[in-house]
Amino acid sequence: MSISQNNILKFITCGSVDDGKSTLIGRLLYDSQLIADDQLNKLRNDSIKEGTQGKEIDFALLVDGLSAEREQGITIDVAHRYFNTKKRKFIVLDTPGHEQYTRNMATGASSANAAIILIDASKGVLPQTKRHSYLCLMMGIKEIIVAINKIDQINYNEGKFKTIEAEYSLFAKKIGFKKIKIIPVSALHGDNIIKKSKKMKWYSGSSILSHLEKINLKEPKKLGKFRLPIQFVSRPNSNFRGFQGTVSSGQIKKGDKVLIQPSNTKSSIKEIIYSANYVKSASIGQAITVSLKDEIDISRGNVITKCDEPSEISNQFLVNLIWMDENEGHTGRSYFLKMNNQTVGAQITSIKSIININDLSEKSAKLLKLNDIAKVNINLDRNIVFETFQDNPSMGSFILIDRYTNKTIAAGTINFALRRSQNIFEQKLSITKNLRHEMNQHESKVYWFTGISGSGKSTIANLLEKKLYDKGIRTYILDGDNIRHGLNKDLGFTNQDRIENIRRISEVAKLMVDAGLVVITSFISPFKSERDYARSLFDENEFVEIFLDVPFSVAEKRDPKGLYKKAKQGKIKNFTGIDSSYEKPISPEYKFETDKLSVNKIVNQILDDEFK
Repeated sequence: MSISQNNILKFITCGSVDDGKSTLIGRLLYDSQLIADDQLNKLRNDSIKEGTQGKEIDFALLVDGLSAEREQGITIDVAHRYFNTKKRKFIVLDTPGHEQYTRNMATGASSANAAIILIDASKGVLPQTKRHSYLCLMMGIKEIIVAINKIDQINYNEGKFKTIEAEYSLFAKKIGFKKIKIIPVSALHGDNIIKKSKKMKWYSGSSILSHLEKINLKEPKKLGKFRLPIQFVSRPNSNFRGFQGTVSSGQIKKGDKVLIQPSNTKSSIKEIIYSANYVKSASIGQAITVSLKDEIDISRGNVITKCDEPSEISNQFLVNLIWMDENEGHTGRSYFLKMNNQTVGAQITSIKSIININDLSEKSAKLLKLNDIAKVNINLDRNIVFETFQDNPSMGSFILIDRYTNKTIAAGTINFALRRSQNIFEQKLSITKNLRHEMNQHESKVYWFTGISGSGKSTIANLLEKKLYDKGIRTYILDGDNIRHGLNKDLGFTNQDRIENIRRISEVAKLMVDAGLVVITSFISPFKSERDYARSLFDENEFVEIFLDVPFSVAEKRDPKGLYKKAKQGKIKNFTGIDSSYEKPISPEYKFETDKLSVNKIVNQILDDEFK
């Protein structure tokens, strides 16, 4: 009996650690008779080796393939398993329950049709249960099965089941779940997994598998407005130029007038290709290639819409965010945001609130910690084409990526664009940077000195400016101490304030370079992420990073301001090198060891290389 490819249900299992997710999946596979004899024999042997305390089979071993998982007794990675019944094919994702691996759970949830959320009947509803439930809602999963597992450990007690059922139902109502099915099960003994259990006559509902088979995947999808995010530009020959992507929403027909965003250029559909065939129309979910009647410059990340139904464009948003990195998230720090096929620079401008997953209350916060669920304002370095997550999940959800490690650190959904971003436009001015260069008779640049306190930044920067002044070059020094007397006098020395300090300086330096000046900055600027952000603001060859390297012991002996002594006495908090870190530049334009080179020699080398 063949099963339609359109009848494949992809679901995740999630919940708190050790709730029995892997055991439930193993039991589904075993009771569905989908395990070969040799695999079954090996499983029995492995179960004996693992010490199953009298159990014939440890069903979790069917899923927990990683050696680290067996050693720790937890699921670490997202394990994909495939099985089918006479009615349907299934792809199941066993996702981690431990808080450390919430990122993996969010990854699995992003592509699932349904979720089985497990609750240990002996423990009840735990914070991680609620966190995973909230994430399922954030990721747009509408079909939820709550498996209250290990019901055998409470002697199949109906009253205790009802108590847990009532507590979870109240939570589900608060966060907005509409379709939930709560089932008492014992994954270990097979109760209500494949067939109804005879040990719980008080339960009249269906088994896990029976309910999974009944989930309707054929509900008509809301077409919505036509959106085609471009993934690839195909040019097999000089006569054809096609734009490929998956229709995110809506429907398109041959001859329809379309708008290419964000450039807002117009054309019409010449041809539509789907599954290697020319077709007259295409709709939501189909991967297509389209060609246009006009030669238009379109690239990956652009979005094709209909002329009378344009998408929104903005660069500032209020978003929901789940923080998935061990390192804290700060306002002002620069990240990459990836949504659909668009990748842009992004900053969290303010943290509006952190959601307390236990009671759903909201509290203020200055930074984001691992597994925090927050509402934040985010600013991008350029406009993107978007929809709210509620209107179009694929065009309203995104990830944040660390610029340095390329690691995914957060996932989010767009609530709405901030109104001010739609009312602010770049003003075109008559006098440009190039005209100022002509008047000054030299180009503008920023020379970014970085190093720990006592490395010689201010001394070297000051001498460099003197010699540039003698050459008739227009300059200005942005010095760390001087700036903190005015522009940044409201900032302290926490990591958060250091990040904001460098963000402001970077923006000021950018304006001064645009004004035609040679800018010299003298800041510790301890974090690579902020130095990289500063560099990203400037055109190629406009940013020169100069690392003044000195052994900590030498800097401490110099101690021109007595800061190291005060820091060691506890009189100064968050001092770089004592109780705050310094991330050395990896590939600066210049690196000088200031304990071995004189100030004059360093300055003269910069002058010789840069101002011949």
